[in-house]
Amino acid sequence: MAINVTPIDHSDKKALNEYVRFGIDLYKGNPCFVPPLIMDEVATLDPKKNPAFDHCSAQSFMAYRDGKPVGRITAIINDIVNQKHGENALRFGFVDFIDDPEVVDALFGAARDWGQARGCTSMIGPMGFSDLDHEGMLIEGFDEMGTMATIYNYPYYQRHMERLGFRKDADWIEFRIKIPDSVPDKYMRVANIVQQKFKLKTVKFTSRKKIKEQYGQALFRLINEAYADLYGFSPLTPRQIDYYIDEYLGILRLQDISVIVDENDELVGVGISMPSLSAALRRSGGKLFPTGWYHLLKAIRGKVDVVDLLLVAVKPEYQSRGVNALIFCDLLPGYIANGYKYAESNIELEDNAEVQKQWSYFEHRQHRRRRAWRKPL
Repeated sequence: MAINVTPIDHSDKKALNEYVRFGIDLYKGNPCFVPPLIMDEVATLDPKKNPAFDHCSAQSFMAYRDGKPVGRITAIINDIVNQKHGENALRFGFVDFIDDPEVVDALFGAARDWGQARGCTSMIGPMGFSDLDHEGMLIEGFDEMGTMATIYNYPYYQRHMERLGFRKDADWIEFRIKIPDSVPDKYMRVANIVQQKFKLKTVKFTSRKKIKEQYGQALFRLINEAYADLYGFSPLTPRQIDYYIDEYLGILRLQDISVIVDENDELVGVGISMPSLSAALRRSGGKLFPTGWYHLLKAIRGKVDVVDLLLVAVKPEYQSRGVNALIFCDLLPGYIANGYKYAESNIELEDNAEVQKQWSYFEHRQHRRRRAWRKPL
C-alpha cells in the first residue's frame, strides 16, 4: 500500500496524542525503552504552551499505510540558532519509523520539502526546540536502559540515515559512574583548594520555593552562559526560563542539588540531579493516570539505585578550575546517604575532555553513544 504523509495540526490535542503515542507504541516490549510522559511531550509540541514557538516554527508529520501509523517526524526552524550561526538550517526531531525505506523516504521528504519552502539549506538532527528537549540518535548501547532525558531508537535507524545521505555532525557519549562509599580523598583535596582559592561556598536550601525565588532565574541565565559555545545550543529566552522553572524546580530533591556562590553570593556553579525515573516511566507507560503518578512519586521520594545527572553548569571564567569537583563533593554525601549505587552522566559531547576528565576519579564505563546528523538540502 502507498504511504500517506499527513501534516499534524499542533493545536489538535487528539492528533498530538496520537503522534506521541506512536513514538511509545513502536517500542512495546522493548526492555530498554523509557517512554516520555505523554502530557509533557504534547505540551512541548503545543504552540500555546511551549514558549520556544516565540522564535521557532515547526510542522509535524505522520506517515500512514492503509490507515495505520508507521512513522513520525517534526521539522523545526530555530531562528535564534540560525541567526547566531549565520545559516538557515532545518532541525528534525521526535522522529520514529518502522524499518521500511518507503516510509523513511516519505517522512524525511515531507520534512525536507517543508524546510526548503522556507529557505532552509541544510537538515540536522535529531534535535528539539532547545537543548532541554531530547537530542541525538542512539548508535551504540542498544542493550542499556535509557534515561528520561535521552532518546532510545532501534539500531536500523542509523542504516536509514546513512542511506539517505546524512553524515555525522557531532557525537555525544554517556557514562555510568559507580557511586563510591565515600568521597575520594584526592577529589576532596581539589575541592578544598578551589573553595579556598576562589572564596566559594555551597548553599543549602530547606525549601524548593527558596531555590526558585533566590536562584531560579540566575540558574538558567548561568546555563545560557556556560553552554553558549556548545554544539547546537539554543539560548533560553526569559519566557522559556519561567517555563522551565515551573516545570522542573518543583519536583527536585533538595539534597540532589548543589549551588555554588562566590563571596558576594553571586552564582558560580550549579549541579542538578534527581533519582532515575526510568523504571517508573516504564511502569507508567507514559501516562500519569490512573497509576502512573504513584510510580513516579515513589521514585522521586523513595529509594532507587540510580541518580540522573541532569546538568552541571559553571560560569565561563571558573571553568577548568576545579569547580566541578566542589559541586560533586557537595553532592556525593547525599548520594551515598540516599543509597544510590550508580550515576548516569547523560549526554556529553565526545570532544569535551574537561568534562570527561572528572570521571577518572571514579569507577566508570562509557556505555552509550548518540549522533546528530547533517545533510545539505
